[in-house]
Amino acid sequence: MDTETENLQSNRQFKTLILTDLCDSVMLVERIGDTAAADLFRRLDAQVLRLLRRWNGRLIDRSDGMFLLFDAPVDGLGFALDYVDELDALGKAMKLPLQARVGVHVGYVLSWENSEEAVAAGAKALEVEGLAKPMAARLMALARPGQILMSSAAESMMRSAQRELDDRGTSLQWKSHGRWRFKGLPTGHEVFEVGRKGRAPLRMPPRSAKASRELPLWRRPAALMAEVAVVVALLVTGWVLVRPEPAIAFAERDWVVVGDLKNLTGNALLDDPLAQAFRISLEQSRYVNVLSDMVARATVSRTRRDPEKTPMGRALASEVALRNGARLVLLPSVSEVGGKVRISVEVIDPNTQSTIRSESVDGRGVESVLASVDGLTSKLRSALGESANAVRSGSDPLPIVTTSNLQALRAYAFGLRRAREGEWRASLQMYSEAVRLDPEFALAYLGVARAHAALSERPKALPWLDKAIALRARLPDRERLYLDAWEAELKVPTQALEKWQVMAGLYPDDFAGQANAAWHLYVANRFDDALPYAMAADVPQDPLRNYAADYVARILLAKGLPEQSLKHLETIGGPSRPGHVRRVAAALAVMRRFGEAEAALDSAEPINSPSTDLVPNIERVAIALDQARPQEAAVLSGRVVEASSTSDAFIHQQFRVIGAMVDLVQETGNRREHRRRLASDLVAEVTSSKWDPLNRSDLGTMLLVNANLALREGDPTLAVEALARVQQFPAESRYSVLTVFERITRAGLLGNQGKLDEAIALLPARTDDFYQSRVMLYGLLSKAGRHSEAEAQARWLVSQRGLAYMEANASQTVQPLNVVDSKMAQLWLAESLLAQGKADSARSELTVFLVQWPLTQLPSQLRSRVERILSASKQKTTL
Repeated sequence: MDTETENLQSNRQFKTLILTDLCDSVMLVERIGDTAAADLFRRLDAQVLRLLRRWNGRLIDRSDGMFLLFDAPVDGLGFALDYVDELDALGKAMKLPLQARVGVHVGYVLSWENSEEAVAAGAKALEVEGLAKPMAARLMALARPGQILMSSAAESMMRSAQRELDDRGTSLQWKSHGRWRFKGLPTGHEVFEVGRKGRAPLRMPPRSAKASRELPLWRRPAALMAEVAVVVALLVTGWVLVRPEPAIAFAERDWVVVGDLKNLTGNALLDDPLAQAFRISLEQSRYVNVLSDMVARATVSRTRRDPEKTPMGRALASEVALRNGARLVLLPSVSEVGGKVRISVEVIDPNTQSTIRSESVDGRGVESVLASVDGLTSKLRSALGESANAVRSGSDPLPIVTTSNLQALRAYAFGLRRAREGEWRASLQMYSEAVRLDPEFALAYLGVARAHAALSERPKALPWLDKAIALRARLPDRERLYLDAWEAELKVPTQALEKWQVMAGLYPDDFAGQANAAWHLYVANRFDDALPYAMAADVPQDPLRNYAADYVARILLAKGLPEQSLKHLETIGGPSRPGHVRRVAAALAVMRRFGEAEAALDSAEPINSPSTDLVPNIERVAIALDQARPQEAAVLSGRVVEASSTSDAFIHQQFRVIGAMVDLVQETGNRREHRRRLASDLVAEVTSSKWDPLNRSDLGTMLLVNANLALREGDPTLAVEALARVQQFPAESRYSVLTVFERITRAGLLGNQGKLDEAIALLPARTDDFYQSRVMLYGLLSKAGRHSEAEAQARWLVSQRGLAYMEANASQTVQPLNVVDSKMAQLWLAESLLAQGKADSARSELTVFLVQWPLTQLPSQLRSRVERILSASKQKTTL
């Protein structure tokens, strides 16, 4: 028996439970007949199975309804919404009243598999039990047709993750139906409804023998008071029906914060019941959105106050409103005036903490409180529009970070805004001001570090990072994870991806984890893995959305989807910023719309930052080479080398490497000497202590790229020296890009030594290959006489122009070489075909190459090579 218990306990898992019931199914069968009903139920089963595959669910049991399990709450939410929508659509298509009740709960369940004998006898394959199951069943039974009801535990998890549903998540409406008592369950539970705008009932569920609303005692009057209440309700209902709709200026998405009730009567029994009644009555209104008590308490915690001990008065409620972007504060109170009980509320402008309106309703005795509350909220509905007009609008929620100083939080928010616009110097100033206002503001110190890092000043960033780390113990769990990820980013970058993925998994609504995980995966050429992360952060709620949107555009282009990339870029702000125009130009160049690409680059507005203003010249050089204009490319790269010689050491070395690529294309006479001098200078740079791990890794990659240029012309000396140097790099500087180019260089060196099979084995074709890895693989296969395999690699290179332009490789240093090689791949394809005796096909591919790069514009050695191929293809001989 103990063993069985242990097995059950081992299968105890936290799950999202959904129970559904097809409404009036018996009447439906009677209406359409058994045969049609069987066909309908088969269609429903197929529909459900498709939705389960989409939302990663498992069907446990079914009859008129279903019992389903999901690992992630957001998957359960997605299924419930889609199921209700598709059932409604199917009903309309078949002209049948198809609706379902849906109950949703989260909690621990025990599961075990039945024996084969039991299954053969009709038992389910998997049994699931636990206290969570009857709760979900009670919610399902309570729901109206077409209604999705859930527990407060499910609501908090699903509402926080609704952004994962993308556009579908933004159209949801959530509503609390108060606390309910269910037969067989010991305590009351708050019930919530969720649905799409215009489709969900959003109505109070009907009470039944198994479920009733949980009301305070003062809302359960004696028979006489019940009759009075009925009369009052009839009068109020009549007035609601005949009155004109008030002209409410209070926007649908505006929120209010309700402060603590001020009880001046001395009757403590009125405290909680009256506060609850006021909040519930407001929540029933379609004119206001009340910030939940849970969100308000969490906000108070971030001010370093104890929400259990700190009254939500005028000042604190205003701060909570400002932090959450709420437009008004409501402060209710109850007092005794002239023998009457007066319920009052002040409407507060949170920006000034001034009262802009007050309303009150009087009643006789405690039994009048309920009617007074309802009357007061009715007056508020008419007044809120007028009051909201008196408060300036457009207040966005402040960042969700911990600081006790509201002004420091505002400075931090301005810093985020400047960062979003790419104005990192201004951002640095605002973060520094936030630190001055609150010396214990950990994430403001981190903001300063981030700004320095963005400005390529990582050595300056580290002391600020250490100050943030010193305050780590004061932070809540989410902010600790964020700080830990940035510590890895700035100190041990090779560990950063794992940290960001953990954060994205634990807090899917925190966009930093999603966006930074996307970036690291993109840099590693793992585009299919990166895209979902980038898209999760590319939403209006992300204050730094333009970065995530930029990542989406880059990834789409690297995947060979230039039209989609360009369309996505049109949705991003800042069209004249250097970073934005680079992406636009690259997408246009991939489609060979070179004139538009150059015009886009010309439209960039300088921001007086060498690291930003000079880098678009990478695209200028690449586009010039793509149009067979190497002389122009040489002039462009030379200008940047000169311009950056005293302003930016990294860009200076970067464009010297790009210049070496152009020298190779032009067949410049002194190119070998230039490469040797460049290698010597790069060795000095990578051994310097001034560089952070990321820049050192990129400079090491440039050293290897320069060595590969020499290998192409048969010189292994620089490759031997470069490999020996990068092997000495510490672990934190060995980025994925560096290790890839180290492997490419090692393969090239083995090929130079005639060890072709060993070299080829180092470069197995992979989905996340870097462009130069395939270039090297082509050369080795061709040299080994494996021409059909070489042909496959050449075709791949020709087809990957998007990757050639958009690969991240060492700050995109290799982009011009990739672009040249994407053109050369057309020639290599012709050579591979000719080597296989396919002369006509070779001549066809060579014609395509010459259209892009006319024979008269080719450097002399390349021209001779092309002429030999052309002659051999005409004579139908091999080279």
